[in-house]
Amino acid sequence: MSSRTLMHDAHPPAAASPAAAPTAGAGLVLLLACGGSFVSLLDVTIANLAVPDLHRDFTGASVADLTWVMSLYAIAFAALLAPAGRMADVVGRRRLYRVGIVVFTLASAVCAAAPNLEVLLAARVVQGLGAAALVPASLAIVLAQIPPARRAAAIGAWAASASLAAALGPSLGGVLVDLFGWRSVFLITVPLGIALTWLTRVAGDSRSGEPVPDLVGSAMLAVGIGALVLGVTQGTSWGWTDPRTLACIAGGALLLAGSVVRSARHPRPGLEVGLWRSRPYAYANLVSFFFGMLLYPWMLLGVLYLTQIWHYSELRAGFAMTIGAVVSAVAGLTVGKLAHRINPRAAVIGGSVLLAITALWLGLAVPTEPAFVSLWLPTGVLLGFGVGAVSTGVSSAGALSVPPQKFAGATGLNLTARQIGGALGIAVLATVLEGEAGQGTDGFAQLFFMFAVLSVLTGLAGLGLAAGPPAGSGAQAAPAGSVADSGTDSGTDSAAGTAAAREGVAS
Repeated sequence: MSSRTLMHDAHPPAAASPAAAPTAGAGLVLLLACGGSFVSLLDVTIANLAVPDLHRDFTGASVADLTWVMSLYAIAFAALLAPAGRMADVVGRRRLYRVGIVVFTLASAVCAAAPNLEVLLAARVVQGLGAAALVPASLAIVLAQIPPARRAAAIGAWAASASLAAALGPSLGGVLVDLFGWRSVFLITVPLGIALTWLTRVAGDSRSGEPVPDLVGSAMLAVGIGALVLGVTQGTSWGWTDPRTLACIAGGALLLAGSVVRSARHPRPGLEVGLWRSRPYAYANLVSFFFGMLLYPWMLLGVLYLTQIWHYSELRAGFAMTIGAVVSAVAGLTVGKLAHRINPRAAVIGGSVLLAITALWLGLAVPTEPAFVSLWLPTGVLLGFGVGAVSTGVSSAGALSVPPQKFAGATGLNLTARQIGGALGIAVLATVLEGEAGQGTDGFAQLFFMFAVLSVLTGLAGLGLAAGPPAGSGAQAAPAGSVADSGTDSGTDSAAGTAAAREGVAS
């Protein structure tokens, strides 16, 4: 155990039975974590259907200009995930969550009130930065404050909220734009952000006690990821041989390499390269990369297929996409609750098999006439189960294969791998659909077959995950390290860790 005492928040628990208090507190902390994940991922997709309405308001802007409303958020979000996760472990998860949600909420309000496109784009960048600070801290908060035996179930709920938000975005955005205009898609997150800011009072704060990480290495990491994602995202529109594309990709790769080298030698690394010495964690990052390369373009391709081939309206297509979202949320919760029976490796491999079957089915069928009941409904259910299983499995493997004081940093790196994979997958999708193969259903069939291959690669990478329950998912795990100071080691006394977690939650 660390020489520092594990302390809980100074506020005494309310007058409630000792058994009841942790349960109530744990529920609020889990709500805080899932809420942060939900609002952050919701804003990745909710603005997609606002482009026509934005074009009517900002008449001088081209459609290409307006796509930056989506791209800049995603780029800023991806760029800061890994540095923010590392910072959260050092300065405090609750502190960074609070900063993130306040920045995100204020930026959302500015987006809703933006008088011109320039202000909207600047606010979207700030909004993405706030979301990046929020997400890794959100999972780390709940993992540090609940008993180890309940961590896998909490990860299932957290992953389910993210999947649900990402897939609900298009349909919710379509309804809001139709009823209230484009400003409403940004305004809706303001009351959610205010509520989550207030709810941060229920969370304890844990920090490693280390000095602030190397800011130069952290900046190199953030700018490198941002440049790489920018180059990959814009490669189709700029051209893959355009100097801007090459400069972004080459410059981003060099900065990332420099950050890794600098962090490996620095006493206070900006990037926790030591995490990759854990084989399960390294494979979890690889799973995340392939899964992101599969998931994000699949979500976009589904909407394009429904609107371009089946001629659904955007709103109808958005609702059709919610089938997979709802099933994914249910699957994520189920896999999390059954963590004692379904280990992360089994979840990832089983989910990947379902995704491969779904992709092959769609690739072989691709009907030009609507076949909602016979095709879209069953494949949506299979897709949802596959996404829920893989998402929860890889999140569990990534977070729970590291010591508790590294939860946020590990989560940030794992999500960064998914975002980079997603950017690359969307770039491939755009290239295929803009080429000759994109005419008719040929391009869609090619992409579904590509998704089948990526599903297989995801499953193969999943073979490297631990075969048993993650180290932090059972009673044998390291202590939760709950609140004021988790110390510099992970500890070995599971009973003390569980007790400390319950004390922190009770406050």
